[in-house]
Amino acid sequence: MTATSTDSPLDADACWDAAVRRDRSQDGRFVTGVLTTGIYCRPSCPARTPHRANVRFFRNGAEARAVGLRACKRCAPDEASREERAVLAAIAAIRDAGQPLALAALAGETGYSPTHFQRLFTRQTGLSPRGFARALMQERAAQALTGEDSVTEAIYAAGYSGPSRFYAANKDRLGMAPSAWARGGKEVRIHYAVVPTSYGPMLVAATDKGVCRLSFGEGREALESRFPQAELVEGGEAFAALLDTVVAAVEAPGDFAHIPLDVKGTAFQEAVWRELQRIPAGETRTYAQLAAAVGRPKAVRAAGSANGANNVAVLIPCHRVIATGGGLGGYAYGLDIKRRLLDKETR
Repeated sequence: MTATSTDSPLDADACWDAAVRRDRSQDGRFVTGVLTTGIYCRPSCPARTPHRANVRFFRNGAEARAVGLRACKRCAPDEASREERAVLAAIAAIRDAGQPLALAALAGETGYSPTHFQRLFTRQTGLSPRGFARALMQERAAQALTGEDSVTEAIYAAGYSGPSRFYAANKDRLGMAPSAWARGGKEVRIHYAVVPTSYGPMLVAATDKGVCRLSFGEGREALESRFPQAELVEGGEAFAALLDTVVAAVEAPGDFAHIPLDVKGTAFQEAVWRELQRIPAGETRTYAQLAAAVGRPKAVRAAGSANGANNVAVLIPCHRVIATGGGLGGYAYGLDIKRRLLDKETR
């Protein structure tokens, strides 16, 4: 599932919830404009919470200034805070190093104690510095394995100290063998079909391990972009049985545990996806509840991003996550499909 566009409307209910909680992880995502005072603030501003009727939300200070508001002097929403600068500096250092860095070294560069910096980094990113570095290495591994001449070269290019480290870290995450990733899915057979459903055309694709893609309004080109060297086979006798099971599950949403999946992501993404699979049919969770369920209550934004990175719609039921105020929130395939999925589950 693709992330929602940065041009999509802000979710006012989610923004209000973040502002009431003074959620620092949302700083930079939007600003809160108070029409009665003519001021706009960070979501985390410690000032007294205004009345909801007097509030509007803007993506940035420029939008707020365009309607005549001015920046709050207390929280300085147009300036990066010391904490934000510290985290951004640490992220840059980790990216440059290409591997985990000692917590003490990162903290020393920012002037914080290691314990405090660990909390600060985790609150703003949803992962510890070491967890962030591991997730970055896994992401680089997937990218490198599609472009390097050999698996070994790709492993070192991703920042791993050797093949044993790579296989230990990724044995439960890579659905395909590393050699297949190295060749863009070459020698991997993916069966697929585009079938009509009550929600419109639906793409279903599967390896021999399970469903690797389920989406609406997509076709073969979506698979070619992900697996340019894979053998894409439309239909197939063995695949037909799995396809029938998937279509039946989508048309009558419930428990999807019996359907095998072949998906992978970062450690945090996979934790979020597991929680999505635990949401019973007919029930919903907010983004804040989802973040809390994976042990990262401040990582609401990161949980939303992980929700949006889901490649297997419905079977990993990201449609069951809604905005805090009860609004639908976003959905990559349109709110009409999300609404109909939820309505069918509550009947």
